[in-house]
Amino acid sequence: MALPIMAKATAVWLVDNTTLSFKQIADFCGLHELEVNGIADGEVAIGIKGFDPIVNKQLTQGEIDKAEASPAHKLQLWHNPAADGEQKRRGPRYTPLSKRQDRPASILWLVKFHPELTDAQISKLVGTTKPTILALRERTHWNIANIQPIDPVALGLCKQIELDAAVAKAAAKQAKDGEVMSNEDRLKLVSTEQSLHMDTEPKIPSSIGGLENFTLADADIEEDKEDLLVDADSLFNLPKGGGEDEEEEA
Repeated sequence: MALPIMAKATAVWLVDNTTLSFKQIADFCGLHELEVNGIADGEVAIGIKGFDPIVNKQLTQGEIDKAEASPAHKLQLWHNPAADGEQKRRGPRYTPLSKRQDRPASILWLVKFHPELTDAQISKLVGTTKPTILALRERTHWNIANIQPIDPVALGLCKQIELDAAVAKAAAKQAKDGEVMSNEDRLKLVSTEQSLHMDTEPKIPSSIGGLENFTLADADIEEDKEDLLVDADSLFNLPKGGGEDEEEEA
């Protein structure tokens, strides 16, 4: 159910100017019945000026009279037929001033790790312009030498669910168009939730590749062990000096 604008201020006006029940006002304004009771007692919405729903085209006097006559009647928000078909104009995503300097880094990250995304998708995700995206794609941006790619989700410029949705949409479009993707590109198109559940494939570093099949014969192992064994007593039986030999002969 659609709610009136300035719902709490509207509830204040209805409490002060009508005999509607607390439940009727609560249902119409999207509040709890006890909250409306608190407004009537002066414990809630202190200092809020009442907002006239009749003057502001949210209710008609006839609708209020009908509800006052029948406590079971639910107030209906006034419908303006002239507003049918109107759509809210959607502009570019608003980016706070404190985060606008981070947009080039996030754009570079998207261009590098998700080249399948279109300029329109990137512009919608981080709230930028197509010339800026083009400059970063072609590495002609004036500050390209100092820009490091950073995940826009980590920067707070977009949500992970929005990024996953854009990537999935790009993957569906490529599949529909019949474009061939490499294994690396397919891995990039996997969402975060899917990648967390993927089995990791153990890989052996190339520098030690083949050592998993290398074995030694038992005899060779025993021989190597014998060569490494050292008699501890031999370390203390040092040869005697010449003076001791002469005393024994005498």
